[in-house]
Amino acid sequence: MNVSHPTAPRTAVVTGAGSGIGRAVALELLRGGWRVALAGRRVETLEETAGLAPGTESLAVRTDVSDPGAVAALFAAVREHFGRLDLLFNNAGTFGPGGVPVEDLDYAAWRHVVDTNLNGAFLCAQAAFRQMKEQDPQGGRIINNGSISAHAPRPHSVAYTTTKHALTGLTKSLSLDGRPYRIAVGQIDIGNAATDMTERMQSGILQADGTVAAEPVMDVADVARTVRHMAELPLDANIQSATILATNMPYVGRG
Repeated sequence: MNVSHPTAPRTAVVTGAGSGIGRAVALELLRGGWRVALAGRRVETLEETAGLAPGTESLAVRTDVSDPGAVAALFAAVREHFGRLDLLFNNAGTFGPGGVPVEDLDYAAWRHVVDTNLNGAFLCAQAAFRQMKEQDPQGGRIINNGSISAHAPRPHSVAYTTTKHALTGLTKSLSLDGRPYRIAVGQIDIGNAATDMTERMQSGILQADGTVAAEPVMDVADVARTVRHMAELPLDANIQSATILATNMPYVGRG
């Protein structure tokens, strides 16, 4: 069987689907025959995403992933509309205030990043876990969007980097706990995909040695294809961790 073209449509939830990596992954899945629940803070951008894949089946759901009630409503809508859940791409996230030294970082800003990147990922994974465990056939897949920052920080990124390191622990714990229920959990760590959020990298960004330098970026479509490959593996196979990055970005080595 060709796992890229299943006989029955599969259903995914993509958080942060209104822009950037989330939009690219949602479109890749929709064009590959998946039914996709598009989750995000702004319905208008979710509807824009849906409009870029005419003739496909999607559901736009306004969702603040840091709000337990909103997350519960999202997964209830998925159950009602699609009947089952095969994939959660846990993507919603924020950098928080950029370029702020740790001693000047406002606690409210720290909390906002933690609530979105970490608590939001947990809430969505928990809801997906419950549904995948209970549905028939049992099981599904969760893919968490880590970051190169899950391995190495940038200057002045304490909140973002901390949450991305924590996501790795979340991924490993969920992967272990999901084994009895055919729930496969993996993580993709992405470096310098070309989106609106990474435009500053092409004009110049602070380096560890204090200099400012432009960095290469890669096509976000390559990220989306990688996520789809992870998503379409059979549940007895799992990519536990994948790293995809612009080839020449300053990550490997000393710069």
